[in-house]
Amino acid sequence: MNHTPRTRNAVSCTLLVVTLVAAATACGGPDGHPLAAQPYDAADQITFNGSVDKGRADADKPLEVTAESGEGRITDVTAMDTEGRHLAGELTADGMRWHSTAPLAAGTRYTVAVSTEDSDGAPGRRTVSFETGTSKKLLKIAFGPQAGTYGVGQPVTAELSVPVTDPAARATIERGLKVRSTPAATGSWYWVDDKTLHYRPQEYWPAKATIEVRSNLTGIKLTDSLYGAPAKPLRLTTGDRIEAVTDAADHTMTVKRNGEVINTMPVTTGKPGFSTRNGVKVVLGKERYVRMRGESIGIAAGSADSYDLPVYFATRVTWSGEYVHAAPWSTGSQGSANVSHGCTGMSTSDAEWFFDTVREGDIVEVVGSDGDTMTPFDNGYGDWNLSWDKWQQGSALLNNTTDGARTVQAARLRPGV
Repeated sequence: MNHTPRTRNAVSCTLLVVTLVAAATACGGPDGHPLAAQPYDAADQITFNGSVDKGRADADKPLEVTAESGEGRITDVTAMDTEGRHLAGELTADGMRWHSTAPLAAGTRYTVAVSTEDSDGAPGRRTVSFETGTSKKLLKIAFGPQAGTYGVGQPVTAELSVPVTDPAARATIERGLKVRSTPAATGSWYWVDDKTLHYRPQEYWPAKATIEVRSNLTGIKLTDSLYGAPAKPLRLTTGDRIEAVTDAADHTMTVKRNGEVINTMPVTTGKPGFSTRNGVKVVLGKERYVRMRGESIGIAAGSADSYDLPVYFATRVTWSGEYVHAAPWSTGSQGSANVSHGCTGMSTSDAEWFFDTVREGDIVEVVGSDGDTMTPFDNGYGDWNLSWDKWQQGSALLNNTTDGARTVQAARLRPGV
């Protein structure tokens, strides 16, 4: 390549330095040095692999930039897509070749800026843009719950459109799913099964927090045939920290707001054979009226335990039918005995107050019961019943074992009292 005209211009600028400082500054840069001149077009000095120069590239092949022999060397390469993601790469020590070390994203536009220098040390520059082909098989991700305000116990969920079992692909997915809380909260994803992830912080979310969830997986290669699809971001907020603790042995419920007790109420919980589950549950929803039948939880019609009752101010905490609700038929036992079929019963006025005070995502914990501990995933949000250490074992980034997949089928049964 002949760069003589450029060299001659540099000499002219040098002469101007002697006679006129201002002219030298305009021609050669702030310090008048020829190397500070405007970079030349390095189009003839470098080549790209594939059809990059024509604006197309194969996402399954690495990007390569090569310097023409004897025409100088590459000093830097910056590649970025329209999502603002940098493409990692490696430059050889002699500056003759740069290649990407991370997969290209499918269906994505890239801009690549290449810096060079010629045999005289003068700087060159070449910028190209290209698009990668789209993939036929895409992984779609739906975040949950719906946008809105929730209690501090609400987990974030990610539902995948196809199952993912490969550990490397799972790790790539986790790295691409971003959760940011303001104020900040340390958290982690947990693979509930091959298509479901839950995210929770180490402790409950901060009160009055903003939680933003997004995916950086658009076009990212996950397996040989699967690429990430665009995902709708999610924004949640939390309200006050509401915690209700039911002591089944003491027959009371104590409700706190931001650490301060705001109410203590007499209650009744599950009787022997129907003991209420211990552990932390999360409010799943509220129903002002529910008809509850014993058959829905396996109690035979006509038996001594059979029932068919209208129930008001019902706050659901499990999918299988455990509620906190009004139970006017058991007011004589509330505060002194457990007589329900697993629900937490209270007076109508107390149930209405509770119904109006809590929201989805608030914490309802039961202690002192003879029942089993709430399971983590198959009957609502029992996520908080796993210690932080055990929770982290469900992460593909923090736990390299391949036996983390769990098959979960929610028992969405009708309610019981």
